[in-house]
Amino acid sequence: MFTINIYLKFALIAVGLIGGTILSATMGFWYGFPLILAGLILLASYFILGTVASAGQFVQNQDFAGAEKRLGLTFFPKMLYVTNRAMYFIMDGSIAMQKKDSNRAEELFNKALALNLPTDNEKAMVLLQLSNINATKQKWSLAKRYFQDLKKLKVTEPQLKEQIGVYEKALNQSGQIKAQQRMVGGTRGNMQSGGKRRRPKMR
Repeated sequence: MFTINIYLKFALIAVGLIGGTILSATMGFWYGFPLILAGLILLASYFILGTVASAGQFVQNQDFAGAEKRLGLTFFPKMLYVTNRAMYFIMDGSIAMQKKDSNRAEELFNKALALNLPTDNEKAMVLLQLSNINATKQKWSLAKRYFQDLKKLKVTEPQLKEQIGVYEKALNQSGQIKAQQRMVGGTRGNMQSGGKRRRPKMR
C-alpha cells in the first residue's frame, strides 16, 4: 500500500494552505485555489487515515518503539475512519502488551473490538489477546468466553491459525491443572476433616 511519509505530508499541507492563501491574496483567488484545495485534501486524509498505515509497517518489522512514535503523530484518533480507528487501538494495545501493561492493553483491545474490524482475522487476533490477558490474570471463565467467541470466526491467516492452536493447548492444559488442584485440595480437606479421631480419655 502506497503511503506518503507523514513529515512530507505535513510539509505539503503547510505549503498548500499557506502558499495558496498567500497566492490568492497577492494574485487572486483562482491562482491560489489549486494549492488550497490540494492542502485541504491532504489535511482531510490525515484526519481520516492518521498514521495507522505507516505505523503498521513498524509493527511488521517488530519495531514497537518506532510504531509508538508514529502512532503518536495521530493527534486526533477519535476523528479516524472507523476501521483505521480500530487498527489504531489494536496497534496501541500491542505496544502496551510489549510494555507488559496488560490493563491498558485490555482497555485498548476492548475499544477495538467494539468497532468495525475489517475481517475475522483482526477480530480473532483481538479476542486471542483478550483471552490471553485474562488467562494471565487467572480469570479463567472470561478467558474461555473470549476464546469461544474466537472459535466461531473464520480465520484464514496461517500464522494466526498456528498461534490459536498453540494457545488452545496451553489453555486446556491450564484448565486441567486447575481441576487437578481443586481435586487434590478437596481430598486433603476431606482427609483433614474426616480423618481426625478423638483419642479415648485416659483413666
